[in-house]
Amino acid sequence: MKYYTEDHEWVEINGDTATIGISEYAAEQLGEITYVELPEEDDDFIIGDCLGEVESDKTSCDIYSPISGTVCHVNEGLAYDPSLINESPEDKGWICKLENFDSSELDDMMTEDAYLKFIDTL
Repeated sequence: MKYYTEDHEWVEINGDTATIGISEYAAEQLGEITYVELPEEDDDFIIGDCLGEVESDKTSCDIYSPISGTVCHVNEGLAYDPSLINESPEDKGWICKLENFDSSELDDMMTEDAYLKFIDTL
């Protein structure tokens, strides 16, 4: 199950790992992604910390950590092909994976249905 923030980041829990990325809506709003700054493995983040940055032909924006944890893996493919976020923002275009996260932090996030209703109001 995926959870979403009002800043358009998502997190998907798979066992002891949380995968983080930006939503399809965010990718569409950004336009063609030209660069992604990724976090470093073993970096620790708390909710709201800047994980990295996405630059596009329209603008640039920070990516915020939706939950606290330690980076255990980054999507190195984005360094070579940042357009993966445009092509598949909620699958192949993920940003990083965290471990040692607190699952209770998911309680303040939106389900996919709630997120879809949220973006309808924008």
